[in-house]
Amino acid sequence: MVVLVTGASGAIGTALIPALTGSGRVVRALGRDPARITAAGLDAVVTGDLSTGAGLDEAFSGVDVAYYLVHAMETADGHFADREREQAERFAAACARAGVRRIVYLGGLVPPSGPQSAHLASRLAVEEVLLAAAPEAVALRASIVISPTSRSFRFLVRLVERSPLLPLPAWRSNRTQPIDGRDVIEHLLAAGSSPAVTGPLSLDIAGPDCVTYASLVARISDALLLSRPGIALPFALNTVAGPIAAAIAGEDPALVGPLMESLSTDLLPRDDAADRLFGVEPRSLGAAIAWALRAWESTEELAAR
Repeated sequence: MVVLVTGASGAIGTALIPALTGSGRVVRALGRDPARITAAGLDAVVTGDLSTGAGLDEAFSGVDVAYYLVHAMETADGHFADREREQAERFAAACARAGVRRIVYLGGLVPPSGPQSAHLASRLAVEEVLLAAAPEAVALRASIVISPTSRSFRFLVRLVERSPLLPLPAWRSNRTQPIDGRDVIEHLLAAGSSPAVTGPLSLDIAGPDCVTYASLVARISDALLLSRPGIALPFALNTVAGPIAAAIAGEDPALVGPLMESLSTDLLPRDDAADRLFGVEPRSLGAAIAWALRAWESTEELAAR
């Protein structure tokens, strides 16, 4: 089986590639800058660009399964939704030309009432493009991924580390179900090879623990052995809090802003169909946080610990 991974230099792509090669797949990566793709075990890296279409036909030639792990939130002009859709459409067209049977996409959970932010609306728009592009397309929707390289998790850790007081806007009481990064990889592997996939599927993946965002921050604080009093605010403050939080955590405001906008409602899975279909038993939030911090500390000292 020949597998193509786009977004191979990102946190999920870098973790997925060794898992794919370890299971016997022939793995190819697509990237604008091959030097940034550092995952071990790749059979080939093709220089290409989803923004222009350059190199796509070479990259997709002979591919059975194509993973879409790309986002474009950090565009300089802020119009990430247009760019994300255009990239997905170029990817879908390349799949069609090459006769790719299965696409696997990792997007975001969507509330029952529909997307409440530009970030989630863009994720859903990309999902719709990709589900229509291959006979066995699979879209996996996840909330916050808990892993040592997840930017959302690292952002929260840095925020807790560096802020003696934590202002908690109105969305603090909204709920979500973070997922262990190892479970994300298990789902992605299964989605790319399971014979149970016989047509386009949209599936939610999540951990077993339902927590408020305030509780999630508290759980991270406890794991870091820190006391961080929270200050409840009666408003959202996204436009102000986003840039301030990004500056404290040393993260790009273009990424943090859209992510914080997505916190305005509960983000919960529709069901556990993905776990049952792929035979994945999700790990607890406590286990996920402990593993992620240990793995992070193996490469970089955390000031808080």
